[in-house]
Amino acid sequence: MASVTSNSVLCRGLSTNRVTQFGLKNEVPGAKVVPWRTIGSEGKTKGKFRVEVKAAAAVQIGGLEQVKEAKQELGLDAVSEGELREKGFLGMRKTKLVCTIGPACSSPEDLEKLALGGMNVARLNMCHNTRDWHLDVIKNIKKLNEEKGFCISIMIDTEGSQIHVLDHGAPSSVKAEEGSIWLFTTQKLEDYPPFTVQASYDGFSEGIEVGDVLVIDGGMASFEVTEKVGNDLCCRCSDSGLFLPRAKFSFWRDGKLVARNSELPTLSKKDWADIEFGVSEGVDFIALSFVNDADSVRQLKNYLYMRSSRSTRVLAKIESLESLKNMEEIVEACDGIMVARGDLGVEIPYEQIPTVQEEITCVCRELNKPVIVASQLLESMVEYPTPTRAEVADVSEAVRQNADALMLSGESAIGLHGQKALSVLQMASSRMELWSREENRQSIFHQRPLGVSLPDRIAEQICNCAVEMANNLGVDAIFVYTKHGRMASLLSRNRPYPPIFAFTSESGTRMALNLQWGVIPVLVDLSDDDMEGNVSTTMELIRRKGMLKHGDVVMVVSDLAPNHTNCSAFQSIQVKTVV
Repeated sequence: MASVTSNSVLCRGLSTNRVTQFGLKNEVPGAKVVPWRTIGSEGKTKGKFRVEVKAAAAVQIGGLEQVKEAKQELGLDAVSEGELREKGFLGMRKTKLVCTIGPACSSPEDLEKLALGGMNVARLNMCHNTRDWHLDVIKNIKKLNEEKGFCISIMIDTEGSQIHVLDHGAPSSVKAEEGSIWLFTTQKLEDYPPFTVQASYDGFSEGIEVGDVLVIDGGMASFEVTEKVGNDLCCRCSDSGLFLPRAKFSFWRDGKLVARNSELPTLSKKDWADIEFGVSEGVDFIALSFVNDADSVRQLKNYLYMRSSRSTRVLAKIESLESLKNMEEIVEACDGIMVARGDLGVEIPYEQIPTVQEEITCVCRELNKPVIVASQLLESMVEYPTPTRAEVADVSEAVRQNADALMLSGESAIGLHGQKALSVLQMASSRMELWSREENRQSIFHQRPLGVSLPDRIAEQICNCAVEMANNLGVDAIFVYTKHGRMASLLSRNRPYPPIFAFTSESGTRMALNLQWGVIPVLVDLSDDDMEGNVSTTMELIRRKGMLKHGDVVMVVSDLAPNHTNCSAFQSIQVKTVV
């Protein structure tokens, strides 16, 4: 049986006990907050709590009778299990990896290779391919999860009303030569005459004047408007370059972006149909394109709440000037952010991208929302088997900024070397995490208070203290027992050195936590009334897999509320060592 020593005191703050059994000099506050009720004259419960300090000297595991013969299975991702065996707790990668699934990687065999390579989230871009094609991919991913023991979340990415593309009709890129004359038209073309481009948006030339500059994909090529003919534009190529199929475009005047089409809704009819498809197929995330304000995020979240009991998270893509202006309210409204640097680079000068990326990442961390850095991380690997050194530096900088996740777009969807690109992300992020650990030790993260109610504020303080304790004590892992994932995300927000194993009995919570930095979500049956039983059971299950050994020190955090209490402020910290 587990051997636990504990002291219980009544106090305003968290008391500390010295844990000499660990051979450590630090003071270890193991705090368990439980209701301590006093009844006032009107029969109302007053706001007092008993703070129970636990310093667990040792945990004896191995007896099957201790865990009711440990009949249940441990829902731990196969890749995380392999990484833990190979590298140990502190060697596990913290930054999550997102791969866009396209024609180059959609077969079951290719999806399995990406899963083995560390893909945490599979992204489906609804701009491309048919719904039946996306359905096949979703089924294949779920089959991998069920049969091979992976934990891959699924994200769909809406097209958005304001996506404006130009199509020259060729299957691959076309070279636009300086001085050449091109016609940009809204006419529906079956055959594309030379130097003719079709715009996807009928009003693409509204408000455009002669002398304005049409920029392709943020600068791949540029054209000066020389004449307007009805809704069409005649343009002369002013900067030669490659013109890709379905290239995105923007207009500039006197060095400034021409603001356009703000009246269009964020979600088109097609987007709503795609969302309905995603919900019916049980996707875990919906990434909302061209978000300008928080209203569209709230609208979608309300719809999802009414439409489905399953918890589907909403991510907002920051990719426009308007979204930058309203960034903080968008972050507060959504469940996560994607920094879509490709489209964002069309609307702001490219030299501003690094600072904007860091600002968005910082705001997301302060507000406890996961952030994905996306677009052109390893763009050269669409064609070449090795990245440029500048691309590796870019990836490392995103990791240093503490982004929760990195995303491959064309590199995996249409690239020739998608699996190698994923391997580069995996190696570069792991190396940077180890290198920056000492740097993080010296830095002080600004803790913005988030909770309003007393229980929420207590949860925040416990998680802040738990991470500081874990880092100072050098524990091997943090085990958090959670229903909805809030305390796991609060722990992740603090970026602890050890990995966070989040045990939950909710499948939706498990898949949502798959996007949180440093969190390894584990699906397991938990008891609301027997916290010690939960700890013993999960430790035994992990030990039986050979991943927990004598001398390992684990910090245990919980937010599971007993069924017999109506107070949600039931959070705890314990520190345990395995003997």
